[in-house]
Amino acid sequence: MAVKSKKILKIITGIIIFLTLPSLLFFGFLYYKYNEELPKGIQGNQADAMAQKMLEALDYEAYQNTNYIEWTFKKRHHYEWNKASNLCNVYWKENKVVLDLNNTLNSKVYIHNFKNESEMAQELVEKAISYFNNDSFWLVAPYKIFDSGVERRLVKTKNNENALLATYTSGGSAPGDSYLWILDDNGKPKAFKMWTSILPINGLEASWSDWKTTESGAQLPTFHKLLVLGLEIDDLKTTK
Repeated sequence: MAVKSKKILKIITGIIIFLTLPSLLFFGFLYYKYNEELPKGIQGNQADAMAQKMLEALDYEAYQNTNYIEWTFKKRHHYEWNKASNLCNVYWKENKVVLDLNNTLNSKVYIHNFKNESEMAQELVEKAISYFNNDSFWLVAPYKIFDSGVERRLVKTKNNENALLATYTSGGSAPGDSYLWILDDNGKPKAFKMWTSILPINGLEASWSDWKTTESGAQLPTFHKLLVLGLEIDDLKTTK
């Protein structure tokens, strides 16, 4: 019996190594290739001027005048965001949360279209907040460059080009995260690199290239490429 147990343990150990070793090797390769230290930059007028140029390239005024944005993120979460009232309907699976972004305590929860006020409701509100913070950032991040708590720095890249580093010292789901914006000659974002608490590799780059001028005039992305992953933004609609 002991010999049989040892054989089973050996087989299980072999399976675990077989399944995990390629993943560990792949992660090690990615870490070695992409991991970067957070760059140092200079705060002040030059950084702010670069941020302002980015907003002008994206027609910030049109975004400001946009009162409603609707979108689906990665075909999983759907949003109907009334910017004017700061209310957002968040849909996923059988859940709907009417999220009050001014006071989340006033949010309402529905499961299968039935209002829910149980302990589960607060958990779903918190999940909706987390989803909204992440998914809306992939949609409107450039427009948040002058938000309260954002530090802006001018950074010189390895190619001796200017880039804009934004560090979020407060707000959102993960204060302390930093993003290095790579801009084209007109100041429009092409990509950013990320130093965030949820990513195990620092400095990963995601594209910001598939832009759409929406009905309200606001320019918003419809796709991001992150390594081999694609982050789709569908059903994009805006109104003034």
